[in-house]
Amino acid sequence: MSATVSAGTTRGPGAADTRVDVRKTYKLYIGGKFPRSESGRSYEVVDHRGRFLANAAQGSRKDARDAVVAARAAFAGWAGSTAYNRGQVLYRVAEVMEGRRAQFVAEVRASEGLAERRAEAVVSQAIDRWVWYAGWADKLAQVLGGLNPVAGPYFDISAPEPTGVVGVLAPQGSSLLGLVSVVAPVVVSGNTVVVLTSEQRPLPAITLSEALATSDVPGGVVNLITGRTAEVAPWIASHRDVNAIDLAGAAAADGVSWGDLELAAAENLKRVVRPAGAGSDAVEPDWSRTPDLSRVTSFLETKTVWHPKGR
Repeated sequence: MSATVSAGTTRGPGAADTRVDVRKTYKLYIGGKFPRSESGRSYEVVDHRGRFLANAAQGSRKDARDAVVAARAAFAGWAGSTAYNRGQVLYRVAEVMEGRRAQFVAEVRASEGLAERRAEAVVSQAIDRWVWYAGWADKLAQVLGGLNPVAGPYFDISAPEPTGVVGVLAPQGSSLLGLVSVVAPVVVSGNTVVVLTSEQRPLPAITLSEALATSDVPGGVVNLITGRTAEVAPWIASHRDVNAIDLAGAAAADGVSWGDLELAAAENLKRVVRPAGAGSDAVEPDWSRTPDLSRVTSFLETKTVWHPKGR
Protein backbone atom coordinates (compact mmCIF):
# COMPACT_ATOMS: atom_id res chain seq x y z
CA MET A 1 0.00 0.00 0.00
CA SER A 2 1.42 3.37 -0.94
CA ALA A 3 1.22 6.38 1.34
CA THR A 4 -1.47 8.93 0.54
CA VAL A 5 -0.61 12.60 0.96
CA SER A 6 -3.16 15.41 0.97
CA ALA A 7 -2.83 19.10 1.74
CA GLY A 8 -1.62 19.46 5.32
CA THR A 9 -2.00 15.74 6.06
CA THR A 10 0.39 12.81 5.81
CA ARG A 11 -0.81 9.25 6.15
CA GLY A 12 1.48 6.22 6.13
CA PRO A 13 0.84 2.51 6.66
CA GLY A 14 -0.11 1.97 10.30
CA ALA A 15 0.53 5.61 11.21
CA ALA A 16 -1.95 8.04 12.71
CA ASP A 17 -2.88 11.17 10.78
CA THR A 18 -0.74 14.21 11.53
CA ARG A 19 -1.30 17.81 10.52
CA VAL A 20 0.98 20.70 9.89
CA ASP A 21 0.10 23.55 12.23
CA VAL A 22 -1.47 26.56 10.57
CA ARG A 23 0.50 29.36 12.21
CA LYS A 24 -1.44 32.59 12.13
CA THR A 25 -0.01 36.07 11.72
CA TYR A 26 -2.66 38.59 12.69
CA LYS A 27 -2.98 42.16 11.43
CA LEU A 28 -4.05 45.47 12.90
CA TYR A 29 -7.61 46.80 12.80
CA ILE A 30 -7.72 50.37 11.52
CA GLY A 31 -10.53 52.18 9.74
CA GLY A 32 -12.63 49.04 9.53
CA LYS A 33 -9.88 47.19 7.65
CA PHE A 34 -7.09 44.80 8.58
CA PRO A 35 -3.80 46.31 7.35
CA ARG A 36 -0.36 44.96 8.05
CA SER A 37 1.80 47.08 10.29
CA GLU A 38 3.57 49.85 8.42
CA SER A 39 6.75 48.65 10.12
CA GLY A 40 6.48 45.19 8.57
CA ARG A 41 7.24 43.71 12.00
CA SER A 42 5.48 41.07 14.05
CA TYR A 43 6.12 39.39 17.40
CA GLU A 44 5.35 36.04 18.94
CA VAL A 45 2.38 35.67 21.26
CA VAL A 46 2.64 32.84 23.78
CA ASP A 47 0.23 31.35 26.28
CA HIS A 48 0.57 31.50 30.06
CA ARG A 49 3.02 28.60 29.90
CA GLY A 50 5.19 30.15 27.23
CA ARG A 51 3.90 28.03 24.35
CA PHE A 52 3.55 29.66 20.94
CA LEU A 53 0.04 30.77 19.97
CA ALA A 54 0.37 33.11 16.99
CA ASN A 55 2.20 36.08 15.55
CA ALA A 56 0.77 39.55 16.10
CA ALA A 57 1.54 42.72 14.17
CA GLN A 58 3.97 44.99 15.98
CA GLY A 59 2.41 48.41 15.56
CA SER A 60 4.44 51.56 15.03
CA ARG A 61 4.17 55.33 15.39
CA LYS A 62 2.88 55.53 11.82
CA ASP A 63 0.17 52.95 12.58
CA ALA A 64 -0.93 55.03 15.56
CA ARG A 65 -1.13 58.12 13.36
CA ASP A 66 -3.18 56.23 10.77
CA ALA A 67 -5.55 55.02 13.49
CA VAL A 68 -6.08 58.57 14.78
CA VAL A 69 -6.83 59.78 11.24
CA ALA A 70 -9.40 56.98 10.83
CA ALA A 71 -10.96 57.72 14.22
CA ARG A 72 -11.25 61.44 13.44
CA ALA A 73 -12.84 60.73 10.06
CA ALA A 74 -15.45 58.47 11.70
CA PHE A 75 -16.23 60.80 14.60
CA ALA A 76 -18.77 63.11 12.97
CA GLY A 77 -20.91 60.28 11.65
CA TRP A 78 -20.81 58.25 14.86
CA ALA A 79 -21.44 61.23 17.16
CA GLY A 80 -24.22 62.40 14.85
CA SER A 81 -26.07 59.10 14.88
CA THR A 82 -29.01 58.76 17.21
CA ALA A 83 -28.35 57.42 20.69
CA TYR A 84 -30.88 54.67 20.05
CA ASN A 85 -28.95 53.59 16.95
CA ARG A 86 -25.65 53.49 18.86
CA GLY A 87 -27.30 51.26 21.43
CA GLN A 88 -28.47 48.92 18.67
CA VAL A 89 -24.97 48.77 17.20
CA LEU A 90 -23.34 47.95 20.53
CA TYR A 91 -25.94 45.29 21.20
CA ARG A 92 -25.14 43.75 17.82
CA VAL A 93 -21.49 43.45 18.91
CA ALA A 94 -22.65 41.45 21.92
CA GLU A 95 -24.63 39.18 19.60
CA VAL A 96 -21.58 38.50 17.43
CA MET A 97 -19.45 37.85 20.51
CA GLU A 98 -22.02 35.36 21.74
CA GLY A 99 -21.76 33.52 18.43
CA ARG A 100 -17.98 33.28 18.85
CA ARG A 101 -18.11 32.41 22.53
CA ALA A 102 -16.08 29.19 22.19
CA GLN A 103 -13.20 31.02 20.52
CA PHE A 104 -13.19 33.76 23.14
CA VAL A 105 -13.19 31.19 25.94
CA ALA A 106 -10.28 29.29 24.40
CA GLU A 107 -8.24 32.47 23.92
CA VAL A 108 -8.94 33.81 27.40
CA ARG A 109 -7.94 30.45 28.87
CA ALA A 110 -4.70 30.36 26.90
CA SER A 111 -3.86 34.00 27.54
CA GLU A 112 -4.70 34.24 31.22
CA GLY A 113 -4.24 30.64 32.37
CA LEU A 114 -7.80 30.33 33.69
CA ALA A 115 -9.75 27.15 34.25
CA GLU A 116 -12.43 26.55 31.64
CA ARG A 117 -15.34 27.38 33.92
CA ARG A 118 -13.68 30.62 35.04
CA ALA A 119 -12.87 31.57 31.44
CA GLU A 120 -16.50 30.98 30.47
CA ALA A 121 -17.61 33.25 33.31
CA VAL A 122 -15.21 35.99 32.18
CA VAL A 123 -16.47 35.83 28.59
CA SER A 124 -20.07 35.95 29.82
CA GLN A 125 -19.25 39.05 31.86
CA ALA A 126 -17.59 40.70 28.86
CA ILE A 127 -20.65 40.08 26.66
CA ASP A 128 -23.00 41.22 29.40
CA ARG A 129 -20.96 44.40 29.82
CA TRP A 130 -21.44 45.28 26.16
CA VAL A 131 -25.19 44.84 26.69
CA TRP A 132 -25.06 46.97 29.86
CA TYR A 133 -23.42 49.89 28.08
CA ALA A 134 -25.66 49.44 25.03
CA GLY A 135 -28.63 49.95 27.31
CA TRP A 136 -27.23 53.27 28.52
CA ALA A 137 -26.82 54.77 25.03
CA ASP A 138 -30.24 56.46 24.90
CA LYS A 139 -30.44 57.22 28.62
CA LEU A 140 -27.25 59.24 29.16
CA ALA A 141 -28.80 62.54 28.09
CA GLN A 142 -31.67 62.21 30.55
CA VAL A 143 -29.46 61.17 33.47
CA LEU A 144 -26.48 63.47 32.85
CA GLY A 145 -28.29 66.47 31.36
CA GLY A 146 -31.44 68.40 32.05
CA LEU A 147 -33.15 71.71 32.70
CA ASN A 148 -31.16 73.86 35.14
CA PRO A 149 -33.06 75.79 37.85
CA VAL A 150 -32.05 79.39 37.07
CA ALA A 151 -33.92 82.60 37.80
CA GLY A 152 -34.59 84.61 34.68
CA PRO A 153 -36.68 84.88 31.52
CA TYR A 154 -34.94 81.98 29.82
CA PHE A 155 -34.53 78.22 29.80
CA ASP A 156 -31.10 76.92 30.77
CA ILE A 157 -30.55 73.41 29.38
CA SER A 158 -27.43 71.26 29.68
CA ALA A 159 -26.74 68.19 27.54
CA PRO A 160 -23.75 65.80 27.36
CA GLU A 161 -21.73 65.54 24.16
CA PRO A 162 -18.81 63.26 23.18
CA THR A 163 -15.28 64.58 23.61
CA GLY A 164 -13.89 63.34 20.27
CA VAL A 165 -11.06 60.89 19.61
CA VAL A 166 -10.02 58.93 22.70
CA GLY A 167 -6.83 56.91 23.13
CA VAL A 168 -7.06 53.83 25.34
CA LEU A 169 -4.27 51.70 26.77
CA ALA A 170 -6.06 48.41 27.33
CA PRO A 171 -5.45 46.50 30.56
CA GLN A 172 -2.43 44.21 30.37
CA GLY A 173 -3.84 41.41 32.52
CA SER A 174 -7.55 41.22 31.75
CA SER A 175 -7.37 40.53 28.04
CA LEU A 176 -11.10 40.60 27.26
CA LEU A 177 -13.22 41.76 30.20
CA GLY A 178 -10.85 44.64 30.98
CA LEU A 179 -10.69 45.55 27.31
CA VAL A 180 -14.48 45.72 26.97
CA SER A 181 -14.68 47.66 30.24
CA VAL A 182 -12.54 50.49 28.83
CA VAL A 183 -13.70 50.52 25.19
CA ALA A 184 -17.51 50.29 25.53
CA PRO A 185 -17.89 53.34 27.81
CA VAL A 186 -15.89 55.44 25.34
CA VAL A 187 -17.90 54.65 22.21
CA VAL A 188 -21.39 54.46 23.73
CA SER A 189 -21.68 58.25 23.91
CA GLY A 190 -20.39 58.91 20.38
CA ASN A 191 -16.63 59.06 20.82
CA THR A 192 -14.28 57.16 18.54
CA VAL A 193 -11.31 55.26 19.95
CA VAL A 194 -7.75 54.18 19.24
CA VAL A 195 -6.89 51.17 21.40
CA LEU A 196 -3.43 49.85 22.18
CA THR A 197 -4.14 46.26 23.20
CA SER A 198 -2.53 44.18 25.92
CA GLU A 199 1.04 43.58 24.79
CA GLN A 200 1.40 39.96 25.88
CA ARG A 201 -2.28 38.95 25.63
CA PRO A 202 -3.62 40.48 22.41
CA LEU A 203 -5.53 37.53 20.93
CA PRO A 204 -8.94 38.21 22.54
CA ALA A 205 -8.66 41.81 21.34
CA ILE A 206 -7.90 40.61 17.81
CA THR A 207 -10.95 38.36 17.87
CA LEU A 208 -12.99 41.28 19.20
CA SER A 209 -11.84 43.34 16.21
CA GLU A 210 -13.17 40.60 13.93
CA ALA A 211 -16.48 40.74 15.80
CA LEU A 212 -16.57 44.51 15.32
CA ALA A 213 -15.81 44.17 11.61
CA THR A 214 -18.68 41.71 11.11
CA SER A 215 -21.20 43.70 13.14
CA ASP A 216 -22.70 47.12 12.40
CA VAL A 217 -19.92 49.27 13.89
CA PRO A 218 -18.83 51.81 11.25
CA GLY A 219 -15.21 51.61 10.17
CA GLY A 220 -12.95 53.88 12.20
CA VAL A 221 -15.12 54.01 15.31
CA VAL A 222 -12.90 51.43 17.02
CA ASN A 223 -9.27 50.96 15.94
CA LEU A 224 -7.01 48.35 17.57
CA ILE A 225 -3.21 48.31 17.49
CA THR A 226 -1.15 45.42 18.78
CA GLY A 227 2.50 45.86 19.71
CA ARG A 228 4.89 47.13 22.35
CA THR A 229 3.15 49.46 24.78
CA ALA A 230 6.35 51.36 25.60
CA GLU A 231 6.91 52.07 21.90
CA VAL A 232 3.45 53.18 20.78
CA ALA A 233 1.82 54.65 23.91
CA PRO A 234 3.90 57.88 23.96
CA TRP A 235 2.78 58.73 20.42
CA ILE A 236 -0.88 58.24 21.25
CA ALA A 237 -0.54 60.29 24.44
CA SER A 238 1.20 63.19 22.68
CA HIS A 239 -0.83 63.20 19.46
CA ARG A 240 -2.49 66.59 19.16
CA ASP A 241 -5.63 65.24 17.50
CA VAL A 242 -6.36 62.88 20.40
CA ASN A 243 -8.75 64.61 22.80
CA ALA A 244 -8.56 62.27 25.79
CA ILE A 245 -6.73 59.19 26.97
CA ASP A 246 -7.40 56.32 29.35
CA LEU A 247 -4.14 55.07 30.91
CA ALA A 248 -5.65 51.91 32.45
CA GLY A 249 -3.09 49.61 30.87
CA ALA A 250 -0.08 51.74 31.77
CA ALA A 251 -0.04 50.49 35.36
CA ALA A 252 1.22 47.00 34.47
CA ALA A 253 3.05 47.67 31.19
CA ASP A 254 6.80 47.07 30.99
CA GLY A 255 8.93 50.16 30.49
CA VAL A 256 6.01 52.57 30.76
CA SER A 257 5.61 55.48 33.17
CA TRP A 258 2.00 56.59 33.30
CA GLY A 259 3.21 59.89 34.75
CA ASP A 260 5.28 60.57 31.64
CA LEU A 261 2.29 59.71 29.45
CA GLU A 262 0.10 62.11 31.43
CA LEU A 263 2.73 64.82 30.98
CA ALA A 264 2.82 64.18 27.22
CA ALA A 265 -0.98 64.35 27.12
CA ALA A 266 -0.94 67.74 28.82
CA GLU A 267 0.64 69.35 25.76
CA ASN A 268 -2.81 69.83 24.23
CA LEU A 269 -4.90 69.67 27.40
CA LYS A 270 -6.21 66.14 26.95
CA ARG A 271 -8.57 64.65 29.44
CA VAL A 272 -6.68 61.90 31.27
CA VAL A 273 -8.06 58.93 33.19
CA ARG A 274 -5.28 57.71 35.44
CA PRO A 275 -4.70 54.09 36.46
CA ALA A 276 -6.24 53.00 39.74
CA GLY A 277 -4.06 53.78 42.75
CA ALA A 278 -1.36 56.41 42.77
CA GLY A 279 2.26 56.78 41.77
CA SER A 280 4.27 53.56 41.68
CA ASP A 281 1.41 51.79 43.46
CA ALA A 282 -0.91 52.16 40.46
CA VAL A 283 -2.65 48.88 39.70
CA GLU A 284 -5.34 47.56 37.41
CA PRO A 285 -8.74 47.44 39.09
CA ASP A 286 -10.96 44.41 39.53
CA TRP A 287 -12.77 44.49 36.20
CA SER A 288 -15.34 41.95 37.36
CA ARG A 289 -16.96 44.51 39.65
CA THR A 290 -20.20 46.11 38.47
CA PRO A 291 -19.31 49.30 36.59
CA ASP A 292 -20.74 52.76 37.06
CA LEU A 293 -20.90 55.74 34.70
CA SER A 294 -17.58 57.27 35.74
CA ARG A 295 -15.74 56.05 32.64
CA VAL A 296 -18.55 57.33 30.44
CA THR A 297 -18.60 60.79 32.01
CA SER A 298 -14.80 61.05 31.79
CA PHE A 299 -15.12 61.40 28.02
CA LEU A 300 -18.11 63.71 27.82
CA GLU A 301 -18.40 67.49 27.51
CA THR A 302 -21.42 69.39 28.77
CA LYS A 303 -23.03 71.93 26.45
CA THR A 304 -25.35 74.48 28.05
CA VAL A 305 -27.92 76.35 25.95
CA TRP A 306 -29.78 79.48 27.08
CA HIS A 307 -33.15 80.02 25.39
CA PRO A 308 -35.39 83.02 26.04
CA LYS A 309 -38.94 82.50 27.25
CA GLY A 310 -41.88 84.78 27.89
CA ARG A 311 -42.80 85.86 31.36
